[in-house]
Amino acid sequence: MILQFVVRNGEGYLLVIHKIFDETTHSTFEIIMKYNGQKDYSHQQQPKIGVLITNLGTPTAPTAKALRTYLSEFLSDPRVVEIPKIIWMCILHGIILRIRPSRSAAAYKTVWTEAGSPLMVHTQNQTHAIKKNLTDVFGDHIHVDFSMRYGEPSITSRIEEFQRAGINKLLVLPLYPQYSGATSGSTFDAIATDLLKRRRVPDLRFISHYHDFMPYIDAVAESIRLYRESHGSADKLLFSYHGVPLRYLKNGDPYHCECHKTSRLIAEKLGLNKDDYLVTFQSRFGREEWLKPYTDATLKSLPATGVKSVQVVCPGFSADCLETIEEIGEENREYFMESGGAEYSYIPALNDHESHIDALTELIKKNLQGWDCPEPDAGMQSQKHFESLERMSR
Repeated sequence: MILQFVVRNGEGYLLVIHKIFDETTHSTFEIIMKYNGQKDYSHQQQPKIGVLITNLGTPTAPTAKALRTYLSEFLSDPRVVEIPKIIWMCILHGIILRIRPSRSAAAYKTVWTEAGSPLMVHTQNQTHAIKKNLTDVFGDHIHVDFSMRYGEPSITSRIEEFQRAGINKLLVLPLYPQYSGATSGSTFDAIATDLLKRRRVPDLRFISHYHDFMPYIDAVAESIRLYRESHGSADKLLFSYHGVPLRYLKNGDPYHCECHKTSRLIAEKLGLNKDDYLVTFQSRFGREEWLKPYTDATLKSLPATGVKSVQVVCPGFSADCLETIEEIGEENREYFMESGGAEYSYIPALNDHESHIDALTELIKKNLQGWDCPEPDAGMQSQKHFESLERMSR
């Protein structure tokens, strides 16, 4: 049996008290839910459309302390590591967080810039450029910002800012072209968890993937074409994507299929034959089997087959980061060259290149269709109605 009591307090919150009566033990449990509101909310606020761009996240500094904080949040996500929680928490806090932070910090130091983490810098630049494009179309009726799934700025902090800005329609764009439960799915979890606690829930649209969105395909293909015009072609082009455990694919995650479709569409744009390119997967950890072929193992084996030059591109990464700059640009280069390779090149991510920004802008505009901008006096009419109700209640 569930009894529900509603209590209002003076801070703009709604407390919902659920009294649950267990008929077996004859015990009563209370669950108190606190819905976040705005004490200083003004009904004169003009309703707006909000666009929240998200990416994975980054530590605040290339230090063991900062990495421990970041990795603790990241690796505690059950979407990222699907192992029974009790077992995984023992492994994570007993082993991994004692060893990995210092190693990861050393790697981050090799890519850190004066402006900060490459991923943070590129995401800020992407957001600024997209905001400019959308403001040119929608004016002040649209609010654009970014957040990180792990670390700062957090999804919750951004939604709070959006709510205070009067956002009543929210479009979320995770910058993961190919869907995986560990990335786009986890981002949705974070959005939903935050909204569960809010008094007012905005209209919500969520772009879960864009692996075959042609402006994005065109942008990647053009970046490869331009790179080859300046540096020449190679014996083989590798499309390297972040890996996930093989069992994700077996349990219905479409990531593997979407990576292959993206690669095929780009190859077709470039006029490549099937023998001209390979699709591989990187960044695995642990002993479990992940998606194959592995990028590192492939690069080690290619020279023995007569492939002496390779170019690697990572279409699943919307911005350069540790996994592309250090892992692909440096670590895997060594594997290939030490195995007998002669030429190795990493083709940079799209980052804030104009073609990429235009593609993302078009994707957002497509998903905003049907959301009309509010009338100029909509907020004023709402405020007048609110004041009228207050007078009637006196």
